[in-house]
Amino acid sequence: MAEELFTTNGYASTSLDAIVAGAQVTKGALYHHFSGKQALFEAVFERVEADASKRIQKSLRGHQDPWEKARAGLRAFLGVVQEPGYRRIVIQEGPSVLGYERYREQEERSTFANVLEIVRAVLSAGPWELDEAMLQTFARIFFGAMSTAGESVSSAEDPIAAATRVETAIGFILAGFQALADAGVELPAGE
Repeated sequence: MAEELFTTNGYASTSLDAIVAGAQVTKGALYHHFSGKQALFEAVFERVEADASKRIQKSLRGHQDPWEKARAGLRAFLGVVQEPGYRRIVIQEGPSVLGYERYREQEERSTFANVLEIVRAVLSAGPWELDEAMLQTFARIFFGAMSTAGESVSSAEDPIAAATRVETAIGFILAGFQALADAGVELPAGE
């Protein structure tokens, strides 16, 4: 019930009275589990993020080809960011309700592992011997890019067109990495 109300009305316009009435519980029962509306919102946020992460993870399974794995993960992610609940709770409300630091911690806990898995797969397709620090650097760069892409798709007037543009742009980047891998081109060593 809380997820539905937060999605429809937003955090500020959702009252605890509406939540307990919809859930048919008392305020005392709600306070037994949550310290207040923000704690309840955070629990809803975590569940929405975890569900999204699981759907993206599921899309990665069964793909041995790293390039197709990356494209499948991208398509799943672009689908998730267009869902009303994810868009409202995670992208629109999450940063302001949780605060930037807490919001980033939650995102990293739930979706960063998917990005890291994809980056490992793509970079292992080439002749590159990258240490863990460099893999983490690539993953953080792509994680930031995907977070920004998700925000732009979810807030777009036409989310489907925006998702298509993001998929095309990331497709160009993947094609560049694939061409480098296929040609056996070494990446420059980091300092």
